[in-house]
Amino acid sequence: MRNFFFMLCFLSVISCAPKVDNKEVINRVLTKAEKVFLKLEKNRYNVAFLIMDGTFNTELTAPYDIFQHTIFRKNIKAMNVFTVANTDNSIVTFEGIRILPDFNYLKDSLPKIDILVVPSAEHHLDSDLEDKSMIDFVKKVSKEADYVTSHCDGAFVLAKAGLLEGRVSTTFPSDIDKMRTMFPELDIRKDVLFVHDGKYITSAGGAKSFEAALYLCEFLYGKKIAESLAGGLVIEWNLEAIPHLVVK
Repeated sequence: MRNFFFMLCFLSVISCAPKVDNKEVINRVLTKAEKVFLKLEKNRYNVAFLIMDGTFNTELTAPYDIFQHTIFRKNIKAMNVFTVANTDNSIVTFEGIRILPDFNYLKDSLPKIDILVVPSAEHHLDSDLEDKSMIDFVKKVSKEADYVTSHCDGAFVLAKAGLLEGRVSTTFPSDIDKMRTMFPELDIRKDVLFVHDGKYITSAGGAKSFEAALYLCEFLYGKKIAESLAGGLVIEWNLEAIPHLVVK
């Protein structure tokens, strides 16, 4: 009888409790918990993916897959891949996948970033470009990084950060005219899937983000490794057949 009375009291409390959003509960628990940072292996390239709400899945996951798979290849300097954002809370991609960032670039002590990847996000043509802390982060990282890459409209972020001045670049095909209007001083090319100029690699994005990532792997590791990475993901890879531009 006492157990039954206790159960009635418990149900009564639960029914009267205010309703909260599930995401809010998850983030509250994660915030209170001690943060456990991703272990990064030594003697690898540190590859950071800049993510935020509205990041598009393909521009994130395509290069992420290619670069992460380098750890399964022998006798190369493989890649540590991880995500960075301006929050400890989960971000939600444009397509609805929830991702918990590995590092918060506003407050965490970050490892040296050798390669910065800027996938496209929903508001890279408008409000994201007004995020001063994000733009400043990209500027800061680019000074020490070996390579900075963008996919689709991620090029707008690089342009806003002033990284493409005096460089040749490209972006999502239907947004090239918009980018030329916003940044009239830049040399933005059509009819190519990616452009490599100095430390900057910009790509058309979408499924072609695979090609830009494979190109960087061929540049770093050679053709055989790139072909092996492509084969592991059932992708046909032949750099000579892909419209691209490498600025010498």
